This record gives sequence, C-alpha cells and structure tokens, in this order.
Amino acid sequence: MSAHTPSLLAAAREAAAHQHYPQGALYMVATPIGNLADIGLRALQVLSLADTVACEDTRHTAGLLQGYGLHKPLLALHEHNEAEAAQTVVQRLREGQRVAYVSDAGTPGVSDPGARLVAAVHDAGLRSVPVPGASSITALLSVAGHSGWNGHFVFAGFLSPKAAERQREVQGMGTDERACVLLEAPHRIEALAKDLAVLGERRLTVGRELTKQFEEVAQMPASGFPAWLQAGAHRTRGEFVLMLHPLATTGGEEGAVDAAALRVLDLLLAELPLKTAVRLCADITGQPRNALYNAALARRKPADDEEDD
Repeated sequence: MSAHTPSLLAAAREAAAHQHYPQGALYMVATPIGNLADIGLRALQVLSLADTVACEDTRHTAGLLQGYGLHKPLLALHEHNEAEAAQTVVQRLREGQRVAYVSDAGTPGVSDPGARLVAAVHDAGLRSVPVPGASSITALLSVAGHSGWNGHFVFAGFLSPKAAERQREVQGMGTDERACVLLEAPHRIEALAKDLAVLGERRLTVGRELTKQFEEVAQMPASGFPAWLQAGAHRTRGEFVLMLHPLATTGGEEGAVDAAALRVLDLLLAELPLKTAVRLCADITGQPRNALYNAALARRKPADDEEDD
C-alpha cells in the first residue's frame, strides 16, 4: 500500500478535512482488524492531524502508521499502565494537543484497552471523539444469516479463562433467547468449543481470521464445533469471533417454551415424575409452569399416566 500512500492521504484530506477536528480532544480511532485496506478515510485524516498517537503496542502501531505513510510520536498505553498513561494524555490534552488512541486492532475500549482512558478524559472535563471503523463483531453478524432474527444480541466478549466460571457463563447463554457474540484467542478456543458443545443443536456461526487472507466463516450446531476445529490443524490458529444464534421456540403462540428449556425438561422427565419435572424445570429455566406442563403432557409416554394419579 505504501506506493499509493500520497494519493491515499490526499483522498483522506479531500473527503474528511471539511469536518472540524478540535484541539485538546482525544480521538478513539478504530483501525483494521487484519486488512490494511479497511482503514477509514476519516481515521487517516485524524491520525495525520494528531500531535500524539497513544497506542496499545508502539512497535505494532509504528508499523501500521508506516503502512499509510505516517510517522507520529507514540505513547504506550496498555492494560498494565492505562491509569498512569491516561494522566499523561489528559495533560497533553490540556496543552491543546490532539491525541489519537488506537488499539492493536479494531475499536479501542471494546475488549481492548481504552475505557479507563476515556473515563479519565471525561472526569477531567475534556472531550472524546469516536472515529469508527472495521469491527469483527458487526462483520460476523452481517454473514450469520439467521432467518427472522430481530437484531437483538448480547456482546459477551471474552469469557472467563477459568473453566468453572466459563461453564457457568455458557450455561447462562444457553437459556438466553437472544443471540450472543463472543471473542476468543487461539490458545483457548478448544476449551471454549468443548463448553459450547453442551448447547447441542443451538446454531453457531464461527468467524476465524476475519478480513485476513485465510478468513473462514462456518455455521454448525454448537455440538459440532469441537469436530470442526479438529478437522484441520490450521483451524485452531488466529483470532475468533462467534455468534450463538437466538433460541428457536416451539411456536409463535403465547407461552411457547424455548428450545433450551425443552432440553432441560426432557432430561428431567427421563428421571422424575411429570409434575416434579415441570416444577424443577420452571425453577431452573424461568419458563412459565403452565407452558412447561403442556409441553410435558405432549412428550410423556402412556406409562407416565400412572404417575399423576
């Protein structure tokens, strides 16, 4: 890209220079998540105007800026020094500088450092300006293709690295009817896949290395995710974003029982009398007891009739 940077920066100035870029403001700049061509023209204009670029990794950001023909003073601001470095940024803003902040990829402050920086700037009575750009979250949502989805989703980010806590988080997602978006690193993806597999037929869309040369997007039942990873050694490499699809329901009528609750009900019915199974299922899932009872009646075997006499 470097051979074309003069014309690229000129295009950025022409497209974005009409907007006001106040001094003494922090600019939270989204950068590409893997493909240099995904930089925004306004992001380039802001980076070209910045007096300082604060960043998660100075070496990474120096290479990124060089790819666009930019050279700027850099200030390291990462999860280990964010509170202290934020005060340095606040001081520079008070001096009238424009400070841009970038993380290693994507939008800073979203599962990346930056949130405490913005809080410090806000507490100082100074301004923060968002400069949006590439996002793995919306990129995956755009190709998940769930029919009838209402657009509601929960962003869970990275789940706990602790196995027991992560399993509790997955269990909670299993009873949530909304879509859920997760992020995961390659060294933990197999453990996450094993935990998600307990959600059975719940649909899962997996994005690996989005926007990069070896990008993969695949859809499968959650139970099939471990096998998909094991089908190729390369599949455990790279960064992951995943969408757990919304729960399917038993129908559009009022009081319908969601698919996760039905799975719990079936497990309980296999071991307990019908009324006990319904009561426990309602306590576990929060689903309406009457709807669960009707579903249990439809599922019970003839021999079960004696249990309720």
